Amino acid sequence: MSPTMGLNDAAWQSLFEKYNILDAIRRQGQFLISADQIKEFREPRLMTKFDHKVNLPAVFAENNLSILPVTRGDYVISSFAAYKEFDPPGDEVRRISIPAHIQSLMPQFLSSEAIALNCANACGILGDFLEDDELVPTVSGRMGSGTFKFNITTENGTRTVEVNNSQIEIDAAYEGINYLSLFEAKRDLSDDFLVRQLYYPFRVWGGRVTKTIKLVFLIFSNGVFNLYQYQFDDPMNYNSLRLVKQKNYIIATEISLPDIENVLHKVRQEPEPTISFPQANSMSRVINLMELLNEKPMTKQDITSEYAFDKRQTNYYTDAGRYLGLFEKERNHQDDTIWFTLSPVGRYIMGLGYRERQLAIITQILKHRAFNETLKLHLRSGAMPDTCTVTRIMKDSNLYHVEADSTYERRSSTITGWINWILSIIEE
Repeated sequence: MSPTMGLNDAAWQSLFEKYNILDAIRRQGQFLISADQIKEFREPRLMTKFDHKVNLPAVFAENNLSILPVTRGDYVISSFAAYKEFDPPGDEVRRISIPAHIQSLMPQFLSSEAIALNCANACGILGDFLEDDELVPTVSGRMGSGTFKFNITTENGTRTVEVNNSQIEIDAAYEGINYLSLFEAKRDLSDDFLVRQLYYPFRVWGGRVTKTIKLVFLIFSNGVFNLYQYQFDDPMNYNSLRLVKQKNYIIATEISLPDIENVLHKVRQEPEPTISFPQANSMSRVINLMELLNEKPMTKQDITSEYAFDKRQTNYYTDAGRYLGLFEKERNHQDDTIWFTLSPVGRYIMGLGYRERQLAIITQILKHRAFNETLKLHLRSGAMPDTCTVTRIMKDSNLYHVEADSTYERRSSTITGWINWILSIIEE
Protein backbone atom coordinates (compact mmCIF):
# COMPACT_ATOMS: atom_id res chain seq x y z
CA MET A 1 0.00 0.00 0.00
CA SER A 2 1.42 3.40 -0.96
CA PRO A 3 1.97 5.77 1.98
CA THR A 4 -0.69 8.16 0.57
CA MET A 5 -3.32 5.44 0.16
CA GLY A 6 -5.81 4.95 2.97
CA LEU A 7 -6.98 1.56 4.24
CA ASN A 8 -10.33 1.87 2.46
CA ASP A 9 -8.63 2.91 -0.78
CA ALA A 10 -6.32 -0.09 -0.69
CA ALA A 11 -9.02 -2.59 0.27
CA TRP A 12 -11.45 -1.40 -2.41
CA GLN A 13 -8.68 -1.40 -5.03
CA SER A 14 -8.05 -5.06 -4.17
CA LEU A 15 -11.77 -5.89 -4.35
CA PHE A 16 -12.15 -4.19 -7.73
CA GLU A 17 -9.19 -6.18 -9.07
CA LYS A 18 -10.28 -9.54 -7.61
CA TYR A 19 -13.88 -9.35 -8.88
CA ASN A 20 -13.25 -7.32 -12.08
CA ILE A 21 -15.84 -4.86 -10.84
CA LEU A 22 -15.19 -2.18 -13.47
CA ASP A 23 -15.66 -4.71 -16.30
CA ALA A 24 -18.92 -5.91 -14.75
CA ILE A 25 -20.22 -2.35 -14.44
CA ARG A 26 -19.34 -1.63 -18.09
CA ARG A 27 -21.25 -4.74 -19.20
CA GLN A 28 -24.21 -4.70 -16.80
CA GLY A 29 -24.36 -1.14 -15.49
CA GLN A 30 -23.86 -2.20 -11.87
CA PHE A 31 -22.15 -4.70 -9.59
CA LEU A 32 -23.78 -6.43 -6.62
CA ILE A 33 -21.33 -7.12 -3.79
CA SER A 34 -21.91 -8.91 -0.49
CA ALA A 35 -20.68 -8.06 2.99
CA ASP A 36 -18.85 -11.40 3.02
CA GLN A 37 -16.90 -10.43 -0.09
CA ILE A 38 -16.03 -7.04 1.39
CA LYS A 39 -14.99 -8.70 4.66
CA GLU A 40 -12.22 -10.56 2.84
CA PHE A 41 -10.26 -7.31 2.91
CA ARG A 42 -11.77 -5.10 5.64
CA GLU A 43 -14.77 -4.71 7.96
CA PRO A 44 -17.84 -3.81 5.80
CA ARG A 45 -19.01 -1.21 8.33
CA LEU A 46 -15.83 0.76 7.66
CA MET A 47 -15.85 0.09 3.94
CA THR A 48 -19.36 1.29 3.03
CA LYS A 49 -20.02 4.44 5.08
CA PHE A 50 -19.38 7.43 2.84
CA ASP A 51 -21.57 10.27 4.11
CA HIS A 52 -19.97 12.79 1.75
CA LYS A 53 -18.74 12.45 -1.81
CA VAL A 54 -15.26 13.49 -0.71
CA ASN A 55 -15.07 10.35 1.50
CA LEU A 56 -15.39 7.94 -1.43
CA PRO A 57 -12.36 5.69 -2.02
CA ALA A 58 -10.09 6.64 -4.92
CA VAL A 59 -11.30 3.88 -7.24
CA PHE A 60 -14.89 5.12 -6.79
CA ALA A 61 -14.02 8.79 -7.26
CA GLU A 62 -11.88 8.11 -10.35
CA ASN A 63 -14.69 6.16 -12.03
CA ASN A 64 -17.63 8.30 -10.82
CA LEU A 65 -19.12 5.45 -8.77
CA SER A 66 -21.19 5.27 -5.59
CA ILE A 67 -22.48 2.43 -3.40
CA LEU A 68 -25.92 1.84 -1.87
CA PRO A 69 -27.17 -0.90 0.48
CA VAL A 70 -29.99 -3.08 -0.88
CA THR A 71 -30.30 -5.78 1.82
CA ARG A 72 -28.76 -6.31 5.26
CA GLY A 73 -25.76 -7.92 3.60
CA ASP A 74 -25.65 -6.72 -0.01
CA TYR A 75 -24.67 -3.51 -1.74
CA VAL A 76 -24.90 -2.27 -5.32
CA ILE A 77 -22.15 -0.24 -7.02
CA SER A 78 -22.89 1.93 -10.04
CA SER A 79 -22.45 5.46 -11.38
CA PHE A 80 -25.30 6.61 -9.14
CA ALA A 81 -26.00 10.31 -8.60
CA ALA A 82 -26.12 9.51 -4.88
CA TYR A 83 -25.15 12.86 -3.33
CA LYS A 84 -26.63 16.34 -3.23
CA GLU A 85 -24.85 19.60 -2.49
CA PHE A 86 -26.18 21.83 0.26
CA ASP A 87 -27.29 25.28 -0.78
CA PRO A 88 -25.13 27.81 1.08
CA PRO A 89 -26.90 28.84 4.30
CA GLY A 90 -28.62 32.22 4.10
CA ASP A 91 -27.20 35.28 5.83
CA GLU A 92 -30.15 35.74 8.18
CA VAL A 93 -29.56 34.20 11.61
CA ARG A 94 -32.03 34.07 14.47
CA ARG A 95 -30.49 34.30 17.93
CA ILE A 96 -31.94 31.97 20.53
CA SER A 97 -31.31 31.23 24.20
CA ILE A 98 -31.31 28.01 26.17
CA PRO A 99 -34.10 28.20 28.80
CA ALA A 100 -32.67 29.47 32.09
CA HIS A 101 -33.85 26.43 34.06
CA ILE A 102 -32.05 23.95 31.74
CA GLN A 103 -28.55 23.30 33.10
CA SER A 104 -27.58 20.10 31.25
CA LEU A 105 -27.69 21.56 27.72
CA MET A 106 -24.95 24.18 27.95
CA PRO A 107 -23.48 24.93 24.49
CA GLN A 108 -20.00 23.68 25.40
CA PHE A 109 -21.44 20.26 26.25
CA LEU A 110 -23.37 19.61 23.01
CA SER A 111 -21.04 16.79 22.04
CA SER A 112 -23.33 14.54 19.98
CA GLU A 113 -26.05 14.77 17.36
CA ALA A 114 -28.65 13.50 19.84
CA ILE A 115 -27.79 16.16 22.43
CA ALA A 116 -27.77 18.88 19.76
CA LEU A 117 -31.27 17.79 18.69
CA ASN A 118 -32.47 17.90 22.30
CA CYS A 119 -31.04 21.39 22.64
CA ALA A 120 -32.71 22.53 19.40
CA ASN A 121 -36.02 21.23 20.71
CA ALA A 122 -35.62 22.82 24.16
CA CYS A 123 -34.73 26.21 22.62
CA GLY A 124 -37.81 26.23 20.40
CA ILE A 125 -35.82 25.87 17.18
CA LEU A 126 -37.68 22.76 16.02
CA GLY A 127 -41.12 24.21 16.76
CA ASP A 128 -40.27 27.40 14.88
CA PHE A 129 -38.74 25.64 11.90
CA LEU A 130 -41.34 22.89 11.53
CA GLU A 131 -44.33 25.19 12.14
CA ASP A 132 -46.11 22.36 13.90
CA ASP A 133 -47.66 22.27 17.36
CA GLU A 134 -47.18 19.85 20.23
CA LEU A 135 -44.06 18.14 18.91
CA VAL A 136 -43.34 14.76 20.47
CA PRO A 137 -40.10 12.81 19.90
CA THR A 138 -41.00 9.38 18.51
CA VAL A 139 -38.91 6.88 16.54
CA SER A 140 -35.12 6.85 16.32
CA GLY A 141 -32.23 4.44 15.88
CA ARG A 142 -31.75 1.47 13.57
CA MET A 143 -34.57 -0.44 11.94
CA GLY A 144 -35.37 -2.54 8.88
CA SER A 145 -36.38 -0.88 5.63
CA GLY A 146 -38.99 -3.34 4.43
CA THR A 147 -39.25 -3.68 0.63
CA PHE A 148 -39.44 -0.90 -1.94
CA LYS A 149 -38.14 0.07 -5.39
CA PHE A 150 -36.89 3.39 -6.68
CA ASN A 151 -35.40 5.01 -9.76
CA ILE A 152 -32.02 6.72 -9.63
CA THR A 153 -29.95 8.64 -12.17
CA THR A 154 -26.70 7.11 -13.50
CA GLU A 155 -24.25 8.07 -16.24
CA ASN A 156 -26.19 5.88 -18.69
CA GLY A 157 -29.72 6.93 -17.78
CA THR A 158 -32.08 5.85 -15.03
CA ARG A 159 -31.78 2.55 -13.17
CA THR A 160 -34.26 0.82 -10.89
CA VAL A 161 -32.95 -0.36 -7.54
CA GLU A 162 -34.79 -2.83 -5.31
CA VAL A 163 -34.33 -2.65 -1.54
CA ASN A 164 -35.29 -5.61 0.64
CA ASN A 165 -34.87 -5.27 4.40
CA SER A 166 -31.78 -3.08 4.32
CA GLN A 167 -30.87 -1.38 7.59
CA ILE A 168 -31.80 2.27 8.02
CA GLU A 169 -31.05 4.68 10.82
CA ILE A 170 -33.03 7.72 11.93
CA ASP A 171 -31.35 10.26 14.20
CA ALA A 172 -34.70 11.56 15.44
CA ALA A 173 -38.35 11.92 14.52
CA TYR A 174 -40.75 14.49 15.89
CA GLU A 175 -44.49 14.15 15.38
CA GLY A 176 -46.89 17.05 15.70
CA ILE A 177 -50.52 17.66 14.90
CA ASN A 178 -50.04 17.72 11.13
CA TYR A 179 -46.65 16.26 10.26
CA LEU A 180 -44.09 13.57 11.00
CA SER A 181 -40.63 15.12 10.71
CA LEU A 182 -37.61 12.86 10.18
CA PHE A 183 -34.18 14.24 11.07
CA GLU A 184 -30.65 13.55 9.92
CA ALA A 185 -28.18 15.41 12.14
CA LYS A 186 -24.46 16.05 11.65
CA ARG A 187 -21.77 17.74 13.71
CA ASP A 188 -19.32 18.16 10.83
CA LEU A 189 -19.69 21.00 8.35
CA SER A 190 -19.89 19.75 4.78
CA ASP A 191 -20.66 20.74 1.21
CA ASP A 192 -22.91 17.79 0.40
CA PHE A 193 -24.73 14.78 1.85
CA LEU A 194 -25.79 11.26 0.92
CA VAL A 195 -29.42 11.48 -0.22
CA ARG A 196 -30.02 7.91 0.97
CA GLN A 197 -29.93 9.17 4.57
CA LEU A 198 -33.21 10.97 3.89
CA TYR A 199 -34.66 8.82 1.09
CA TYR A 200 -34.70 5.38 2.73
CA PRO A 201 -36.40 6.62 5.97
CA PHE A 202 -38.83 8.63 3.81
CA ARG A 203 -39.87 5.52 1.87
CA VAL A 204 -40.19 3.43 5.03
CA TRP A 205 -42.30 5.89 7.02
CA GLY A 206 -44.20 7.17 4.00
CA GLY A 207 -45.75 3.72 3.86
CA ARG A 208 -46.58 3.63 7.57
CA VAL A 209 -48.25 6.96 8.33
CA THR A 210 -50.89 9.05 6.60
CA LYS A 211 -49.44 12.40 7.68
CA THR A 212 -47.22 14.47 5.42
CA ILE A 213 -43.54 13.72 6.10
CA LYS A 214 -41.05 16.54 6.50
CA LEU A 215 -37.39 15.67 5.93
CA VAL A 216 -34.91 17.81 7.81
CA PHE A 217 -31.11 17.96 7.78
CA LEU A 218 -29.70 19.64 10.89
CA ILE A 219 -26.05 20.67 11.05
CA PHE A 220 -24.70 21.84 14.39
CA SER A 221 -21.32 23.36 15.22
CA ASN A 222 -20.12 25.92 17.77
CA GLY A 223 -23.59 27.00 18.86
CA VAL A 224 -24.90 27.41 15.29
CA PHE A 225 -27.81 25.32 13.96
CA ASN A 226 -28.33 25.19 10.18
CA LEU A 227 -31.63 23.49 9.24
CA TYR A 228 -32.64 22.39 5.75
CA GLN A 229 -36.08 21.02 4.91
CA TYR A 230 -36.40 18.84 1.79
CA GLN A 231 -39.11 16.96 -0.04
CA PHE A 232 -39.13 14.36 -2.81
CA ASP A 233 -41.39 15.65 -5.58
CA ASP A 234 -41.63 12.11 -6.99
CA PRO A 235 -41.57 9.51 -4.17
CA MET A 236 -40.28 6.87 -6.62
CA ASN A 237 -37.36 9.06 -7.78
CA TYR A 238 -34.28 9.23 -5.55
CA ASN A 239 -33.09 12.34 -7.41
CA SER A 240 -36.31 14.36 -7.10
CA LEU A 241 -35.12 15.91 -3.83
CA ARG A 242 -35.88 19.62 -3.56
CA LEU A 243 -35.01 22.18 -0.89
CA VAL A 244 -38.21 23.58 0.63
CA LYS A 245 -36.68 26.04 3.11
CA GLN A 246 -33.54 26.79 5.06
CA LYS A 247 -33.07 28.64 8.36
CA ASN A 248 -30.18 29.38 10.71
CA TYR A 249 -30.18 29.78 14.48
CA ILE A 250 -27.36 30.67 16.87
CA ILE A 251 -27.16 30.47 20.64
CA ALA A 252 -26.79 34.03 21.92
CA THR A 253 -23.34 34.93 23.27
CA GLU A 254 -24.03 38.54 24.38
CA ILE A 255 -20.68 39.52 22.86
CA SER A 256 -20.71 43.21 21.94
CA LEU A 257 -18.45 45.39 19.82
CA PRO A 258 -16.79 46.81 22.97
CA ASP A 259 -15.93 43.21 23.98
CA ILE A 260 -14.08 42.75 20.66
CA GLU A 261 -12.41 46.16 20.97
CA ASN A 262 -11.31 45.21 24.50
CA VAL A 263 -9.63 42.04 23.19
CA LEU A 264 -8.02 44.04 20.37
CA HIS A 265 -6.69 46.58 22.88
CA LYS A 266 -5.37 44.08 25.43
CA VAL A 267 -4.03 41.23 23.30
CA ARG A 268 -0.26 40.91 23.09
CA GLN A 269 0.94 40.26 19.56
CA GLU A 270 3.28 37.30 19.15
CA PRO A 271 6.01 36.50 16.63
CA GLU A 272 4.78 34.50 13.66
CA PRO A 273 5.14 30.72 14.12
CA THR A 274 7.29 28.70 11.72
CA ILE A 275 4.16 27.29 10.12
CA SER A 276 3.01 28.28 6.65
CA PHE A 277 0.43 31.05 6.79
CA PRO A 278 -2.89 29.21 6.45
CA GLN A 279 -5.08 28.94 3.38
CA ALA A 280 -8.32 28.10 5.20
CA ASN A 281 -11.00 30.72 4.67
CA SER A 282 -13.64 29.28 7.01
CA MET A 283 -12.99 29.84 10.70
CA SER A 284 -16.20 27.88 11.35
CA ARG A 285 -14.51 24.80 9.85
CA VAL A 286 -11.37 25.32 11.96
CA ILE A 287 -13.57 25.41 15.08
CA ASN A 288 -15.57 22.41 13.84
CA LEU A 289 -12.33 20.41 13.51
CA MET A 290 -11.40 21.63 16.98
CA GLU A 291 -14.68 20.19 18.30
CA LEU A 292 -14.04 16.86 16.59
CA LEU A 293 -10.48 16.63 17.96
CA ASN A 294 -11.86 17.39 21.41
CA GLU A 295 -13.59 13.99 21.19
CA LYS A 296 -10.48 12.04 20.19
CA PRO A 297 -7.07 12.41 18.52
CA MET A 298 -7.20 11.68 14.78
CA THR A 299 -4.82 10.83 12.01
CA LYS A 300 -4.82 12.75 8.75
CA GLN A 301 -6.50 9.72 7.20
CA ASP A 302 -9.20 9.67 9.93
CA ILE A 303 -10.09 13.29 9.21
CA THR A 304 -10.18 12.72 5.46
CA SER A 305 -12.19 9.48 5.52
CA GLU A 306 -14.63 10.24 8.37
CA TYR A 307 -15.47 13.88 7.85
CA ALA A 308 -16.10 16.29 4.98
CA PHE A 309 -12.46 17.13 4.25
CA ASP A 310 -10.47 16.07 1.21
CA LYS A 311 -6.71 15.53 1.60
CA ARG A 312 -5.83 19.08 0.63
CA GLN A 313 -8.44 20.59 3.00
CA THR A 314 -7.21 18.35 5.80
CA ASN A 315 -3.73 19.81 5.33
CA TYR A 316 -5.03 23.38 5.14
CA TYR A 317 -7.26 23.19 8.20
CA THR A 318 -4.90 21.24 10.44
CA ASP A 319 -2.20 23.78 9.53
CA ALA A 320 -4.63 26.59 10.41
CA GLY A 321 -5.27 25.05 13.83
CA ARG A 322 -1.53 24.67 14.42
CA TYR A 323 -0.93 28.25 13.29
CA LEU A 324 -3.36 29.43 15.98
CA GLY A 325 -1.76 27.22 18.63
CA LEU A 326 -4.91 25.09 18.95
CA PHE A 327 -3.66 21.80 17.44
CA GLU A 328 -0.51 19.76 17.73
CA LYS A 329 0.95 17.33 15.19
CA GLU A 330 2.79 14.20 16.29
CA ARG A 331 4.43 11.50 14.20
CA ASN A 332 4.38 7.85 15.27
CA HIS A 333 7.85 6.75 14.24
CA GLN A 334 6.92 3.05 14.31
CA ASP A 335 4.47 3.26 11.41
CA ASP A 336 5.09 6.88 10.27
CA THR A 337 1.46 7.84 11.04
CA ILE A 338 0.77 11.53 11.70
CA TRP A 339 -1.65 12.23 14.57
CA PHE A 340 -3.43 15.49 15.38
CA THR A 341 -4.53 16.41 18.89
CA LEU A 342 -5.67 19.54 20.67
CA SER A 343 -2.82 21.51 22.18
CA PRO A 344 -2.96 22.42 25.89
CA VAL A 345 -4.32 25.83 24.79
CA GLY A 346 -6.92 24.11 22.60
CA ARG A 347 -8.03 21.84 25.45
CA TYR A 348 -8.25 24.81 27.82
CA ILE A 349 -10.41 26.77 25.36
CA MET A 350 -12.73 23.82 24.78
CA GLY A 351 -13.29 23.64 28.53
CA LEU A 352 -14.51 27.23 28.72
CA GLY A 353 -18.12 28.38 28.70
CA TYR A 354 -19.61 29.22 25.32
CA ARG A 355 -19.14 33.00 25.45
CA GLU A 356 -15.64 32.74 26.90
CA ARG A 357 -14.69 30.17 24.26
CA GLN A 358 -15.54 32.58 21.42
CA LEU A 359 -13.52 35.38 23.01
CA ALA A 360 -10.57 33.03 23.59
CA ILE A 361 -10.56 31.94 19.94
CA ILE A 362 -10.74 35.59 18.85
CA THR A 363 -7.76 36.29 21.14
CA GLN A 364 -5.73 33.52 19.43
CA ILE A 365 -6.50 35.08 16.04
CA LEU A 366 -5.68 38.65 17.05
CA LYS A 367 -2.30 37.67 18.50
CA HIS A 368 -1.20 37.66 14.85
CA ARG A 369 -0.34 41.06 13.44
CA ALA A 370 -1.93 40.60 10.00
CA PHE A 371 -5.35 39.86 11.53
CA ASN A 372 -4.95 42.46 14.26
CA GLU A 373 -4.08 45.30 11.88
CA THR A 374 -6.79 44.34 9.38
CA LEU A 375 -9.50 44.34 12.05
CA LYS A 376 -8.32 47.71 13.39
CA LEU A 377 -8.49 49.17 9.90
CA HIS A 378 -11.96 47.67 9.37
CA LEU A 379 -13.28 49.15 12.63
CA ARG A 380 -11.81 52.59 11.79
CA SER A 381 -13.19 52.72 8.25
CA GLY A 382 -16.38 50.72 8.66
CA ALA A 383 -15.53 48.47 5.71
CA MET A 384 -13.29 45.49 4.97
CA PRO A 385 -9.96 46.64 3.50
CA ASP A 386 -9.47 45.67 -0.15
CA THR A 387 -7.17 42.83 -1.22
CA CYS A 388 -4.32 45.20 -2.05
CA THR A 389 -4.42 46.72 1.45
CA VAL A 390 -4.66 43.33 3.19
CA THR A 391 -1.74 42.06 1.10
CA ARG A 392 0.36 45.06 2.12
CA ILE A 393 -0.42 44.38 5.81
CA MET A 394 0.58 40.73 5.29
CA LYS A 395 3.90 41.71 3.71
CA ASP A 396 4.65 43.90 6.74
CA SER A 397 3.84 41.06 9.17
CA ASN A 398 6.86 38.79 8.61
CA LEU A 399 4.75 35.77 7.60
CA TYR A 400 6.50 32.41 7.36
CA HIS A 401 6.94 30.81 3.95
CA VAL A 402 4.87 33.26 1.90
CA GLU A 403 6.89 34.76 -0.94
CA ALA A 404 5.08 35.12 -4.27
CA ASP A 405 2.60 37.97 -4.74
CA SER A 406 0.03 35.45 -5.99
CA THR A 407 0.36 33.51 -2.71
CA TYR A 408 -0.13 36.66 -0.65
CA GLU A 409 -3.21 37.55 -2.68
CA ARG A 410 -4.67 34.03 -2.43
CA ARG A 411 -4.11 33.78 1.31
CA SER A 412 -5.46 37.23 2.02
CA SER A 413 -8.91 35.58 1.80
CA THR A 414 -8.06 33.74 5.05
CA ILE A 415 -7.69 37.10 6.78
CA THR A 416 -10.95 38.51 5.45
CA GLY A 417 -12.73 35.20 6.16
CA TRP A 418 -11.60 35.07 9.78
CA ILE A 419 -12.27 38.79 10.38
CA ASN A 420 -15.79 38.34 8.99
CA TRP A 421 -16.28 35.45 11.43
CA ILE A 422 -15.21 37.68 14.35
CA LEU A 423 -17.65 40.38 13.23
CA SER A 424 -20.45 37.82 12.88
CA ILE A 425 -20.12 36.97 16.59
CA ILE A 426 -21.05 40.53 17.61
CA GLU A 427 -24.63 40.95 18.82
CA GLU A 428 -26.38 44.27 18.41
